[in-house]
Amino acid sequence: MRPVRFVALGDSLTEGVGDPVGEGWRGWAALLADGLAEKPAESVASSVEFTNLAVSGAQTRDVLERQLPAGLELRPDVVSVVVGVNDTLRCTFDIHAVATRLDAVYSAFTERGAVLLTACLPDPGAMLGLPGALARPLARRQHAVNAVVHALSDRYGAVHLHASEGAWLTDRAMWSADRLHPGERGHRQLAVRFHAQLARAGLATGTAPSPEPEFPAPAKSASLWWLATAGTGWVARRCTDLLPQLLTLAADELRHRARGTSARLDLRATAAVSAALAALSVAERQPDAA
Repeated sequence: MRPVRFVALGDSLTEGVGDPVGEGWRGWAALLADGLAEKPAESVASSVEFTNLAVSGAQTRDVLERQLPAGLELRPDVVSVVVGVNDTLRCTFDIHAVATRLDAVYSAFTERGAVLLTACLPDPGAMLGLPGALARPLARRQHAVNAVVHALSDRYGAVHLHASEGAWLTDRAMWSADRLHPGERGHRQLAVRFHAQLARAGLATGTAPSPEPEFPAPAKSASLWWLATAGTGWVARRCTDLLPQLLTLAADELRHRARGTSARLDLRATAAVSAALAALSVAERQPDAA
């Protein structure tokens, strides 16, 4: 029998940032790959062919336009699509566009018989500990993305991981120095939870990943060094694009709060998600009507 083909699409979370091995990253997807299929004792060949197409900073547009074509060529049996946080950190954020892109990616793989893995993610403002007026607009965006991912995961029968909630979010040991990416223990937690769901569905026959770290956690000095070097560059690149609009969103948040009309912002976001999903349903029905 040929090996199980597992292809991972997404951004830095799936690339493995926060779980360094050698000169690069490993991450939850690579950890999960080892447990997808049991390796016959007499065989020296791998039971899984794993390809990680995820790239740090990727948005849904990048997954659709660049990673999807490469992923389809690999004819995966299992494919993970975990993306969306970077969309919320851009001034171009548009939940309609996010929904349309994710729908196209999910459908392209499931139409070819691949098992689809998806996840909803925590909002970056909360993870970074931003002040309320700055954090709430980001939270509203991430909640919108998660709502779309939930709905489309149901539509396409995905194996979906609720990673936006749970005790692991507040367990500092699960997270790397930047507070946005899991450390090794956090990546292992994601791999373990995905494997459990796949095993229950009879889709993973290999040994479950260990939840215990293989390497010691980085020293506090190493974490501070990362924040002072690469970390500040990461923040600076995103602030150049997002900060002006985020300040505008924060001012709007404060105005609504002063008037007691904050609920309108939540309703507006909910309506945008509903409209985006409704538009996808209409688009699906149009070919039949023709």
